[in-house]
Amino acid sequence: MLLATVPTAPEFAAGKAYVYKYEALLLGGLPEEGVAKAGLKISSKVLISAAAQNVYMLKLVEPELYEHSGVWAKDPLIPAAKLTSALANQLTTPIKFEYVGGAVGKMFAPQGISTMVLNIYRGILNVLQLNIKKTQNVYELQEAGAQGVCKTIYAITEDEKAERILLTKTRNLNHCQEKIMRDIGTAYFEKCAKCQQDSKNLRGATAYSYILKPAASGTLIQEATVNELIQFSPFSEMNGAAQMETKQSLVFLETQVTNIVPSEAEYLQRGSLKYEFSTELLQTPIQLIKINNAQAQIVETLNHLVSYNVERVYDNAPMKFLELIQLLRVAQFEDLEMLWSLNKAKPAYRQWILDAIPVIGTHVALRFIKDKLLADELTVVEGAQALVTSVHMVTANNEAIELVKALAVNSKIQENAVLREIVLLGYGTMISKHCAEEAVCPAELIKPIQELLAEAVAKDETQDIILLLKVLGNAGHPSSLKSITKILPIHGTPGASLATSVHAVAILALRNIAKKDPRMIQELALQLYIDKALHSELRMLACIVLFETRPPMGLVTTLANIVKREDNLQVASFTYSHMKSLTRSTAIIHASVAAACNVAVKILSPKLDRLSLRFSKAIHMDTYNSLLMLGAAASAFYINDAATILPRSIVAKTSAYLVGATADVLEVGVRTEGLQEALLKNSAVTDSADRITKMKRVIKALSDWRSLPNSSPLASVYVKFFGQEIAFANIDKSWFDHAVALTAEPSVQAFGKNALEALLAGASFHYAKPVLASEVRRIMPTAAGLPMELSLYTAGVAAAAVQVKATTTPALSENFHLAHLLKTNIQLETEIRPSIAVNTYAVMGVNTALLQAALLSKAKLNSILPAKISARLDINEGNFKIEAFPVSMPEEIVAVHVETLAVARNVEDLAAARISPIIPAKVWPPMSRELLTSKIASRADDSLRRSSEIISPDEAATIIKPKAAQFKKKYSVKAAAIGLKGCVKIATENAAFLRNVALYKLAGRHSVGLSLKASKY
Repeated sequence: MLLATVPTAPEFAAGKAYVYKYEALLLGGLPEEGVAKAGLKISSKVLISAAAQNVYMLKLVEPELYEHSGVWAKDPLIPAAKLTSALANQLTTPIKFEYVGGAVGKMFAPQGISTMVLNIYRGILNVLQLNIKKTQNVYELQEAGAQGVCKTIYAITEDEKAERILLTKTRNLNHCQEKIMRDIGTAYFEKCAKCQQDSKNLRGATAYSYILKPAASGTLIQEATVNELIQFSPFSEMNGAAQMETKQSLVFLETQVTNIVPSEAEYLQRGSLKYEFSTELLQTPIQLIKINNAQAQIVETLNHLVSYNVERVYDNAPMKFLELIQLLRVAQFEDLEMLWSLNKAKPAYRQWILDAIPVIGTHVALRFIKDKLLADELTVVEGAQALVTSVHMVTANNEAIELVKALAVNSKIQENAVLREIVLLGYGTMISKHCAEEAVCPAELIKPIQELLAEAVAKDETQDIILLLKVLGNAGHPSSLKSITKILPIHGTPGASLATSVHAVAILALRNIAKKDPRMIQELALQLYIDKALHSELRMLACIVLFETRPPMGLVTTLANIVKREDNLQVASFTYSHMKSLTRSTAIIHASVAAACNVAVKILSPKLDRLSLRFSKAIHMDTYNSLLMLGAAASAFYINDAATILPRSIVAKTSAYLVGATADVLEVGVRTEGLQEALLKNSAVTDSADRITKMKRVIKALSDWRSLPNSSPLASVYVKFFGQEIAFANIDKSWFDHAVALTAEPSVQAFGKNALEALLAGASFHYAKPVLASEVRRIMPTAAGLPMELSLYTAGVAAAAVQVKATTTPALSENFHLAHLLKTNIQLETEIRPSIAVNTYAVMGVNTALLQAALLSKAKLNSILPAKISARLDINEGNFKIEAFPVSMPEEIVAVHVETLAVARNVEDLAAARISPIIPAKVWPPMSRELLTSKIASRADDSLRRSSEIISPDEAATIIKPKAAQFKKKYSVKAAAIGLKGCVKIATENAAFLRNVALYKLAGRHSVGLSLKASKY
C-alpha cells in the first residue's frame, strides 16, 4: 500500500539550530516490581545544525547524569553532580557527523573527548539512523547501527488528519550480520548450537517509534522513542531472567536562528556510528577505583596483602587481590619494573608480585616476564608458573603472539628443556585463542611450527616431532592438517615408519582441529580405524577422535558394521564400550550421537559387553539438567594389549556444561610403552612371589633398562587444561640420570641436611597463594551507547601457618649422616592452620571506568581448619603411626555467604556509592495480584515522555512486595568414634515469592555455616 505523503529522510536546514530534549534511562534487575534495581539516566538538550553539505554539528546543552539504586520507582533518581561536573567540558563540546539520506556516516571530534563520551553521542545519533524506502511501507533489511549490522523491520503508516507520518522499526539483536560484542575468557568454551535452539541464554531487541512531520526543508523528527530490552539467564528461560532495559526519548522543542559554534580544537575523524570499546575492557565491574597515582596505590595495596595474610587469610583478601590486578592493568611497563626492583629481594612480596602480574592479561605482563626470564632474575619454577598463567590469561593479539614467538627462538629458552616446552606449547595456545577471538585467522601464524616439524621429521628427531605435534594440536588450525597427516601411519607418508608413540601423539593432535572441521577429521579418523595393519592402540585412539567429532547416524552405523567383523577383541571391546557408554548420555550436545549409538549397539553382539577388564574399555558418564542448562561429564579410556602387564595407555578427562557452552576442563594421559618392555624382558617379575621380592625384581628390571645404551622412554604423561596441553614429560634414561645426578650433588645433600637440622631445632613458616580462578566477560553496547556487561569472577587466597619440630631416638650426633636416619625412631610434631577465602561475583549491568550501575551477586567462602598432628616413624622396623590432638577451633570452620545487590556508583564520588539489597529490608503489606498486574500493564503503556517523571508517593505506595521467602534451619550430628559434634546452619531469604524458579531462588541473601566441636560422652 502506497502512502498519500511519500516520506523522505530527515533533514536539518542550514542557518537553523534544531533543539531537542533528550533523555536516556538504563535500568537493570529482575523484571518484577518491588525489588531493587540499578540504573542511570542522561538528560540534556540537544542542538543540531548544518555545518557544511551533508555535515552537521551536534551539541549537548545542560547535560545531567543521575544514578539509581533501589526499588523502582519508589526510590528516586539521584543527581551525580560531581560526575556531571567532571565530564561537563567533554559533554558540552560540539561534535561533527556526516548525515546523508538518513544514514549517519563518519564522526569528527577533538582529541580531548574520550571514547566513552563519544559513545554517548553515538547513542543519540543512533536514534537519527533511518533507512526510509519511498516505494514500500513494510520492509526488512540488515541495518547498521551503534550495536552492529542487525536485522531491522520497518513499518510506516500515515496520520492524514494530523499530517504526520508514524514510523516504527524493530531491531533483532540476536540476528546480526555484524554484532559488536567482546568476549573475554571464553576462548576455551565450545558453543552448543543445539542448547540454544529451544532456549537462549541471551536475547535482545530494540523498538523505535518515530513521529515525522513534513516541512518545507524536508522531513522533521518531531518525536522519537526507543525501548530496548536485553535479557540474560544462566539457566533456561523458564527459570527466570534478569534484564537490562534502555529507554530513550528525543522530543523536538523549537528551532533557533543560529548556528552551533565549533570548538577551537582540531576536529579529527573518530570512527563512525558503530560503538567503540575503550577503558571498560580493563575495568573490572565488581569495584570502582579512582586511580590518582598508580605506583603509590599499587605499593599500598601490595603492602596490605602481605601484612594481613600471614597467620590466616582475612575475609576480604580476594577482593583486595582483584584490586591489585586492576591497578596493575592500568600501570605502565616502567611501573612494573619499579615494583619489581623494590621487592624482588623480599620473598613474601616477590611471591605476591609473581602471582599477580601474570593474570593482568596484557602484553605488558608478558613482556615483563620475558625480560625477567632472559635476565635470569626468575628461577625455572617461577618462570614456568608465570609463563603458563600469563599465556592462558593474556589477550591473544598480534603483539602478544610476537612476544611469545620471540621468546621461543631465544637461545636461553632453547637451552632449558622445560621452558622451551612451555613456551612452544604456549605459542600454540596463543594461536588457538587468537583464532577464537578474531574472524580471520591467517595460516602464517602457525607456518613456523609446520616448518620446524618438517625439519624435525627430516632429521628423525623424535622428541622434537612429539613436541611440535603437541603445539599444532594446541593451535588447532585447519591448515596444520596437512603437516599432521604426513606423520600419520598412512601408506606413502614420510612419517609412516616413525614410532608408535609419535603416531599416537599425531592422532590426538587432530582433536582441536575436529572442533572447526569435523567432517574432514571424520574421514581421516575412519581411514585409520579400518586399517587392520595398524597397531591396535592407534586404531582405538582414532576411535576416540572420531566420536569427539560427534559423527552422524550413518557413520556410527558404518562403524558398528566394521566392529561386527573385527578380529581384534581389544579394538572391538573398546569401540563397543564407547558406544554403549554414550547411549546413556543425557547432555543435549551429545543427543544425536547418543541416539546413533543406541541403534549401533543393537547391531552388535551382546557378548562384547561381557568381556573382562583385561580388554580395552571406554567409559563416559555425564549428568545434565536441561532446565538449568548445567551439567558435568567424565570420560576414561583404558587401552590395553594382549601381552602387557600394565595398561598400555590411560586417558581421563572431565568436562563441564554451562550457559549453553561446553568445555573440557582437565585431561590427564599416561603411556607406559617403555615400562612394559622393561618388565617383560625380566620374566621373573610376573612370577608368583611375595611383595618385597616383586619390588626387588622390578628395581632390578629398571636397573637393567638404564644400563642399555639406547633406552626408549619408560613412560610419558601429559596434562591438558581447557583443551590445551600445558605440560608433558617423557620419563627416559636421561631423565633418570639427571635425577640421580641431582640428588648426588653436594648442594642438594647439604640442603637436605640443613632442612633436617632446622626441623630438629623447630621451624615455623608462613605461605600465601592468591589465584584468579575465572574471569569470564561479555561486553556489548546498549542503544544509549553505554556498555552492558555480563561477567563472572572467582578469586581466592589460601594461606597456611605451620610449626613443625622433629625429635629422634636415639638423638643424632652433631656430625650425623643422612644414612643414620634409617636406624632411628623419628617423631614429627606439626601444628598447621590452613585457611582459605574465595569470592565469586556475577555481574549484569553498565560498567565503565567512570561509573557503574549493575546487579551484583557475590558469594564468599571462608574456611579455617587448624590441626595438630604427631607422626612416629620407625624406618628400621617399618612401623608408622599418626595421632591427631585437640586444637582450639574457630566458631565456624566453613562459612558461605551469598547476597545479590543493586549497585550504582561513580568514580568522582565513591563515598556516595548506592548499594541496595535486591530484597529491601522493609517488608511491606502484601498487594493483590490484580493490582500488581494493572500497574505493570499501565506502565507498559506509558510514553517515554514520562521517563523523567518520578511517580508520586501515593502511587509508589501501591507498588508493594509480599514477604520474602525465608528459611532458617540448624542440623547437628555427633560422631562418637572421634568425639566430635558437627553442626550446619542454613539461612536464606530469596525472591521465590515472585516466581518459584531457580534464578529467583538464588536472588537474595543466603548463608551456610559449618562448625565442629568436641562432644561430651
